[in-house]
Amino acid sequence: MGKVYEKLLEFKNKYHGTVAWRIKQHAKVVESYINPDEEILYTFCGQKNETFSDIFNTYCIVVTNKRILLGHKRLLWGSFLSSITPDLYNDMQIYRGLFWGKITIDTIKEKIVLTNISKKSLDEIETVISEFMMEAKKKYQNVKEEQ
Repeated sequence: MGKVYEKLLEFKNKYHGTVAWRIKQHAKVVESYINPDEEILYTFCGQKNETFSDIFNTYCIVVTNKRILLGHKRLLWGSFLSSITPDLYNDMQIYRGLFWGKITIDTIKEKIVLTNISKKSLDEIETVISEFMMEAKKKYQNVKEEQ
């Protein structure tokens, strides 16, 4: 088992209400794209879609010390990977519903909507992503100013 899968299991055991399928396969996708100099800070899972009723697009989301990775293994063949670097990150919105929550990550190129996440986990996820992005943006701006 890889580190990503182990951390996903911890998340799923802590927040039972999150709807996620085949997390081991999704974790393998992300694990293969983590660079040797990257450290895994946080891992969670959810559905990447606009509505709560669509439950078949499970994604594994990993926050590293350099970026956010979203991975999905297709049922038969192929996979998807998205990477959000601090320079592309704009904003994040949290919606807490009756049963689940929704996180919208706004980037320069697109809005990524993650649904069917346990509403108990939203505060933790928001804190991790916000703190990472605030620190990373400071470093990115310092490097940009030096150039």
